[in-house]
Amino acid sequence: MEELKVFAGRAHPALAQSVCDYLGMPLGKCEVTQFSNENIFVRILENVRSRDVFLIQPICSPVNNNLVELLIMLDAFWRASADRITAVIPYYGYGRTDKKDQPRVPITARLVADLITTAGASRALLVDLHAGQIQGFFSIPVDELSAQTLIANYIKKKQLENIVVVATDIGISKKSRDMAARLKAPLAIIEKRRTGNNDQTETLNIIGEVSGKVAITFDDEIDTAGSLVHAVDALLREGAREVYACASHPVLSGPAIERIAASPVKEIIVTDTIPLSVAKRLDKITVLPIAPLLGEAIHRIHTGLSVGAMYEDNK
Repeated sequence: MEELKVFAGRAHPALAQSVCDYLGMPLGKCEVTQFSNENIFVRILENVRSRDVFLIQPICSPVNNNLVELLIMLDAFWRASADRITAVIPYYGYGRTDKKDQPRVPITARLVADLITTAGASRALLVDLHAGQIQGFFSIPVDELSAQTLIANYIKKKQLENIVVVATDIGISKKSRDMAARLKAPLAIIEKRRTGNNDQTETLNIIGEVSGKVAITFDDEIDTAGSLVHAVDALLREGAREVYACASHPVLSGPAIERIAASPVKEIIVTDTIPLSVAKRLDKITVLPIAPLLGEAIHRIHTGLSVGAMYEDNK
């Protein structure tokens, strides 16, 4: 295996450049355009034959355009005879459709994994999947990174007292338990029920003691922020002194920004797996850089070092 090459689609070029800055190397050159008929065209502008190629492209808004662009770019590298092609997907779109929870519905997360593999990816590098079983949807090696260490270290620096980590639903409770262990804090869980397919949720109950404590909610993503603001309101009603919210992926679609601005939540802590426009950068939203984590993982994969060892010193 020859030289390392890092390329980017149009979804998040700033993140790709930051990763290359960490690695001390230039970003690979390619041309990605869209014709008037909406067809996407890709041309790789440098030799990648027998190279170890990493393509950085989150499947974020516009989700379908960025997904198709990712697939076309993977195909271009495969046809250009790259030795190994790693799809670096900081945010895995369609990850929430990971099971058949209703009759006659698709498992789109599996379909997307099949498309990525068929397009030419040799392996995938992902960050904080919505559900761990998505790793098993791929027939190629998968490394899943976690932003927990970044977020936990940021919270530790704030030196908050009497904190409790709160899982925003039962599904995220295991990862929330890991976060609670990192912060040496107790765990509480919000039991909620989702009604229909329109992002509406009904908060039912808080399991655990939050009265008089600083609550730190934890989730993999914040989408419309409906669940978040309901969780914040419920925690404050139960006597929490203040609420901080943590998530890896700031999707922030639809009315999310307006809801967060009006919410009494103290601070929203996210990473830059997804680009945030200036309009979405509220004072109460803190964005932590994910590039060092991705850059170190790329370095380790390229050189054959352990990716899991990255976390051993931060437990």
